[in-house]
Amino acid sequence: MKLYSGPLSMFGAKAEIAAREKGIAFDLVMVPFEMATLYSLKHPEVLRINPKGQVPVLVDGDLEIFDSTQIFEYFETIQPEPALWPAEPRARARARLLEHKSDEVYFPPIVRLMGLQNTPDDPAAVEARRAAMAFYDEMERTIGEREWLAGAYSYADIAFYMAQLFGARMTAPMDDRHPRLQAWRDRMSARQAVAKVAGAMGRYLLGQGCKLPPFLAGLSG
Repeated sequence: MKLYSGPLSMFGAKAEIAAREKGIAFDLVMVPFEMATLYSLKHPEVLRINPKGQVPVLVDGDLEIFDSTQIFEYFETIQPEPALWPAEPRARARARLLEHKSDEVYFPPIVRLMGLQNTPDDPAAVEARRAAMAFYDEMERTIGEREWLAGAYSYADIAFYMAQLFGARMTAPMDDRHPRLQAWRDRMSARQAVAKVAGAMGRYLLGQGCKLPPFLAGLSG
């Protein structure tokens, strides 16, 4: 099995953490990346398999798939244990919704902030931070007294951990209104698979002269 990812791919990191949590053997291929040009030129295998030219891409024999959520589903099918979706149908649906919302509701405003870090008062930046804070508020209520977002540890936790990592980097961190969520993040950071993947990303950022949020700096020494 071969997983194509990138040193700053939030979605690739999701897939890598999931594979490591599952104990699935794979070869990790980090496609070329530069801060100035990003992933251009596109990796030819990634471009061949994914018309969007984006990682992650998974190759398992004659199977070639892309999209982190599709990769999650494949991992869950071929390696049911440890389970990373709840077994009960309603709980599984809720966990899948949380994973989807991390990618499609929370993360788009964070992407908008990527070009606005030097202009924090730009109305678009202000609105993006407001949207991130509203999502943190919602997730603080969602986790309540539970250890993990969807009850048992799941792909929903992996997805939001990686997404909020980028939020913290892009001037939209959690604050003192989110103590339960920050405690959840500490539990996530203590997991071996999460620490390995997030720590590698942090070290790459340090090598590029980037400042890290404290929780990520602690994983990157």
